[in-house]
Amino acid sequence: MNLFVKLLLCSAVACFAEPASQAAPSDPPESIYHLQARLTNQAGQVHGLDVYRGQPVLITMFYGRCPMTCPLLIDTLKTIERHTSAEQRARLRVLMISVNPENDTPAALHRLAKQRRIDLTRWTLARADEKTVRKIAAVLGIRYRKLPNGAYNHSSVITLLDQNGVVVARSSEIGKADQAILMQLK
Repeated sequence: MNLFVKLLLCSAVACFAEPASQAAPSDPPESIYHLQARLTNQAGQVHGLDVYRGQPVLITMFYGRCPMTCPLLIDTLKTIERHTSAEQRARLRVLMISVNPENDTPAALHRLAKQRRIDLTRWTLARADEKTVRKIAAVLGIRYRKLPNGAYNHSSVITLLDQNGVVVARSSEIGKADQAILMQLK
């Protein structure tokens, strides 16, 4: 990742950081785990953005009623998994955060996980309040807006975090496994 992107992410985290109750003393300054975020997953359990601390994490934002792009995001995440070794896959985690907390309730997220055959032992679908969603989107460089018909226009970005919550790769490629992400996973 180039220096400009690292500096941008570091300043975005610092700008949006609240008291760092989730951050560990050993987290580097550019870790997104400094961002205080209360997420509720598909089982109704509340946790922080650092739910998978210690593991590499693919993180993206979506909404459950999306008819086109979000199903492709899920398929792309599954494709990335298929291109990893069994050992890499066992460590890899996926965190998908909804931009539509109004409709993406825990029950709706659970139904989506079941419909899409998502492995909930390694994947989490989550929601947060609107303010937290905006902060996470800003840190990840994801733009979104609600359209008059209730749909959302949003960036399709998959970000790879290292075990400390530091961005090590980003991809806007949909439908195939981005080689930059696969190389970082090795």
